[in-house]
Amino acid sequence: MTAYLEALHQEILCCGRSREDGLVTSVFVGGGTPSLLSGDEMERLFGLLRQQFAFAEDAEITMEANPGTLTEANLEGYRRAGINRLSIGCQSVHDEELEKLGRIHRFADFCESFSLARKAGFTNINVDLMSALPGQDLCSWEDCLEQIMAFAPEHISAYSLIIEEGTPFFDRQNSLQLPKEDTERRMYERTREILRQNGYEQYEISNYARPGFACRHNIGYWDQTPYLGFGLGASSYMEEIRFKNTSDMKEYLCQAKTGVFLREEEERLTLENRMEECMFLGLRMTKGVGFAEFEEKFGVSMMSVYGQTIEHFVREKLLTICENRVCLTEKGMDLANTVMAEFLL
Repeated sequence: MTAYLEALHQEILCCGRSREDGLVTSVFVGGGTPSLLSGDEMERLFGLLRQQFAFAEDAEITMEANPGTLTEANLEGYRRAGINRLSIGCQSVHDEELEKLGRIHRFADFCESFSLARKAGFTNINVDLMSALPGQDLCSWEDCLEQIMAFAPEHISAYSLIIEEGTPFFDRQNSLQLPKEDTERRMYERTREILRQNGYEQYEISNYARPGFACRHNIGYWDQTPYLGFGLGASSYMEEIRFKNTSDMKEYLCQAKTGVFLREEEERLTLENRMEECMFLGLRMTKGVGFAEFEEKFGVSMMSVYGQTIEHFVREKLLTICENRVCLTEKGMDLANTVMAEFLL
């Protein structure tokens, strides 16, 4: 851990000295498990970041945390470091579902971690939840949502389980008792209904927030805002180029010793690529994509590029045009992948 942190500091030093960008408006300290770091280590990390970059006074600074890894002393250190938003990976309130997911925590660990975070003064907390789990039914998912409502988090990310290649679930997916497609869709509908009834606004396909608590950092991804990633496997998007760091720890530590951090999977986005991303990322948000914003970005009208596709999905009631913006309807959100695939030129 010490060697990795030193390498991370070195990368920040190498990059920060050469940049003259505007203010940093958001930071996201993502997984692995950054809550394994002590408060002192996090303070040192953010002290370095602030030396190298100019931070906006109201910057949103999020740290992911696994239940059971938070302590009172470390939470106080995270606050001193400037972290003002936590994202806690609960996933489920049912221990048997957590066990099937291979999680090492139990719901009681989440309860304790959430309580500690509130006592430490965190007033902006996200809870990650996951639906369509093996053996899960609609009643179990509704119970999960209702129990989380009792904690009154400011933000909820509710994702459906995706079976990805290279995971243990992929190798035994045929034996998993996964909910049927109709049940999974009903779970999504009930998520929207229950959270709406409890004062949460859906601002993205899988994200809900109380007014004023939408995640600024994630909105930046969907709005194609440039960002820098530091650390093992971190991705970046700067000057219309996407690139990532090595995911090999030995290689990353070696690069730190030389002071030369090499880009991997570097891709310069064409105008076509950027228009595609604008549509399939922007449509993830309930506000959709504005016609004027699109033309200002790309110098062409949205309808001249995507008119036929938009008109088709408006007729199918999957898209709607309102206040000079194109957005997914509620039905369209249920079938979002189908819609977004049609915006690939």
